[in-house]
Amino acid sequence: MPKMKSNRASSKRFRLTGSGKIRRNKAYASHILTKKSQKRKRNLRKTGLVASADEKRVRHLISK
Repeated sequence: MPKMKSNRASSKRFRLTGSGKIRRNKAYASHILTKKSQKRKRNLRKTGLVASADEKRVRHLISK
């Protein structure tokens, strides 16, 4: 039987924390930045966590 492959795009976007939660980057930080405040842009640089409703789906994509 062939091995299952992880979704490579998802593997690059998500990574696991030490406690097993899934970290993600925040959206809206790539362009049209002039109208966004410094505080907003600074907070977009930080990582967020995947919502509990989506966690099972993302975990399936990044597992090998």
